[in-house]
Amino acid sequence: MAGNANATVLFIHRDPPQLTLFNEKGYGVVTATSGCEGLRLLMTQSVDAVVLEYYLGLLDGSVVADEIKHIRPHLPVVMVADPQGLPHEALKSVDTLVDKSDGPHFVWAALHFLLTTEAQRDRSAVGARTMQERRGETRTRKRAMRSNQVAADPSHQASPFSTELWKDILDGTVQF
Repeated sequence: MAGNANATVLFIHRDPPQLTLFNEKGYGVVTATSGCEGLRLLMTQSVDAVVLEYYLGLLDGSVVADEIKHIRPHLPVVMVADPQGLPHEALKSVDTLVDKSDGPHFVWAALHFLLTTEAQRDRSAVGARTMQERRGETRTRKRAMRSNQVAADPSHQASPFSTELWKDILDGTVQF
């Protein structure tokens, strides 16, 4: 998933032109003015996140958010609404809520945060797997070196590494 301005955002909003800030920031924008149209676009377009207005007419935003999470559970959803009149259950399928009076910059900031943290979480998961793989490889190398008695033996002249470096390699303080 994109964590920057290369992301494509689906706006399901009665007044999508007010969200032109996203175009200015370099985001791809797909717009719908009703929940039904938004769900149809979600099925046919590749999007990285959804900005959803709660008050949409026939289908309120919470019903649309529930459907979005049913179709694509990990897709970030930002709801724009007046929190005063919002039923508590309206937020169960939403990642964050932005008060509609806060304006498009707050919507952008909330969405940017969600996309950035999602991308960071994805990179962290890959990094954790890579570190585990490196640790496994390091342990395997240590065992091989010990079993071949190539360890820090000062009399071992053919070694390309110094005795000090071998000690660091064996105790895990040096990794390649």
